[in-house]
Amino acid sequence: MLDAAAGPAVRPDGQPAAAGTAMILSVATNLPGGRLTSAELAERYGISEEWIVARTGIRERRQAAPSERISDYAARAGALALQTAGVDPADLDLVIVATMTPDELTPNTAPLVAHELGAGRAGALDVGAACTAFLAGLALGAAQIESRRAELVLLVGADFITRITDYEDPRSAPLFADAAGAVVIGAANGAHGAIGPIVLGADGSHAQTIFATHAERKLRLDGPEVYRNAVARMGAVTLEAAARAGLSLEDIDLFVYHQANARITRALGERLELPPERVVDCIETLGNASAATIPVALEVAGREGRLKPGSRVLLSAFGAGFTWGGGVIEWGAA
Repeated sequence: MLDAAAGPAVRPDGQPAAAGTAMILSVATNLPGGRLTSAELAERYGISEEWIVARTGIRERRQAAPSERISDYAARAGALALQTAGVDPADLDLVIVATMTPDELTPNTAPLVAHELGAGRAGALDVGAACTAFLAGLALGAAQIESRRAELVLLVGADFITRITDYEDPRSAPLFADAAGAVVIGAANGAHGAIGPIVLGADGSHAQTIFATHAERKLRLDGPEVYRNAVARMGAVTLEAAARAGLSLEDIDLFVYHQANARITRALGERLELPPERVVDCIETLGNASAATIPVALEVAGREGRLKPGSRVLLSAFGAGFTWGGGVIEWGAA
């Protein structure tokens, strides 16, 4: 753990952070009230609930109603994150929404969210990198703070994946869910909190391994190939991200992976020999909501008392494209 004494802001490796270092000021979520259980899906497919749970780790997933809009969920998550951070929406410089399920093809979700929040002078843009989009947005938002092009950034990860789920496919349908989560990013405050290097990668040769067309609007995926690559890519980027932050895996207090599938999370832990108590696994009652899973997992960890000022947290995600990423942050939010 890092020294808790007040002083200059610190990087995840414990060294003084450069001027302009960014940190996460708060995290918040907005989850649909609707729930689709694995027991309900099992009855639909003529299989057992335990068959689904054994392959996904999910007993229920959140599902938005057909009339609900993702921009509303993103705005509510953002509003709560701003309130928690004590930030006036009018002071935001940039609103980023990470999503692949906007309400319309255009306009993008971020301008709608900025308007709903009253962020009248903020720029607004969406980031599309599937399940890696929140991490990509974190890299972009932190860079704006670090370069002093912005002082305050709202980043939202929001997806309604059940809207593009193929419920005729019992192998993939039980995975997916809906959710929104948000963080406020600002300058490091002189005590704890810093966003370290974020490593991003992509391999478009696997574009057909997970895809959804405009015409069909249904997710198609090769499950075994996704599993193999997710474990390999997130395992490798975990090591690279820790090394770039000047840390070993033993120095990391908490590992927050994209909640894709409990089998993937467990396999990562086994491959990297991570103590299970240091790996966040909250997919059982939430499901895989793509770009929303990392902020949702951070909020769960905070609520459980697993995030404290000074905690070193490794974030990593993998998604369609293929895209993947990893980074180490020092937690500073209360």
